[in-house]
Amino acid sequence: MIAIIDYGMGNLQSVQKAFLKLGFSAEIISDANKLNNVSHIVLPGVGAFKDAMYGLNQTGFIEPLMQSIQTGKPLLGICLGLQLLFTESSEGGRYQGLNLIPGRVDRFPDSVKVPQIGWNQIKQTKPNNPLLQGVPDNAYVYFVHSYYVIPEDNTVIATTTEYGIAFTSMIWKDNIFATQFHPEKSQKIGLQILANFATLK
Repeated sequence: MIAIIDYGMGNLQSVQKAFLKLGFSAEIISDANKLNNVSHIVLPGVGAFKDAMYGLNQTGFIEPLMQSIQTGKPLLGICLGLQLLFTESSEGGRYQGLNLIPGRVDRFPDSVKVPQIGWNQIKQTKPNNPLLQGVPDNAYVYFVHSYYVIPEDNTVIATTTEYGIAFTSMIWKDNIFATQFHPEKSQKIGLQILANFATLK
């Protein structure tokens, strides 16, 4: 079963509906102990980095989440859920993240309109990504964000996107996958990505 973590922030129902539409079992969970009994984990997120880290702390998800990842369970971070995986964010100050992926989260430069809202392309940079099987290069997906991630290790970058600058729009490291875009809002392409994630072993 796929667990969608409810820590008080995130577009949970639309993510769940997308998996259900594809025929996969997906449950929104607010009890961190339930992570022991699931096969896949989704970390969604909408809102501010500081508030999200506070929510993860308050709901007790951080340690069980870390343990689940260490055991090899596939993780999919979505939007803010991608950013939370990094070391720190400059949003509203300087705040520590989960540090699963070394790097930082910064705001788009003033030269572009923020937030980026709407459809944009993802250029694939890492071959054999299981989540991008059946997804053409430069496919369009849906974004809503003002901040972007900067990994220290470029080998985790799975796709990049142009928005004033070239930024990381998807990462992949071992059993950790995360997208800056919203697959649940990205129609056929997004559903393909979610189906690929749900069938990971």
